[in-house]
Amino acid sequence: MNGSSRGFKDLKVYQLAYELAMEIFNVSKNFPKEERYSLTDQIRRSSRSVCSNIAEGYRKRIYPKHFTSKMTDADGEASETCVWLDFAKDCNYINEKINVELTNKYDEVGRMLGSMINHPEKFVPKS
Repeated sequence: MNGSSRGFKDLKVYQLAYELAMEIFNVSKNFPKEERYSLTDQIRRSSRSVCSNIAEGYRKRIYPKHFTSKMTDADGEASETCVWLDFAKDCNYINEKINVELTNKYDEVGRMLGSMINHPEKFVPKS
């Protein structure tokens, strides 16, 4: 790569989703051991899946339906992550402030993805 364009890594939505996945990784390190194969695994997996769906969809952006489908999957994973954040809060693994901050950022990711879903033509590579 020539350094001027990093593809999907240049997308603000990808950068925010990646940052959030890393925040969730760090926060979930403090979850109890008995949650390792349930909540910890689920919340890490869904937060990372937002990023991987964005990357996969962006690579296939020449096909608007595939692009839209992958961005929709990413949005679904973001929503799933918010559910796990609520469980983490209600189980007292994270406090209300962290829950609200992360959920608000995922809402922002959702708005960005919604715009991408509604306007896939903006992402088709220029010939």
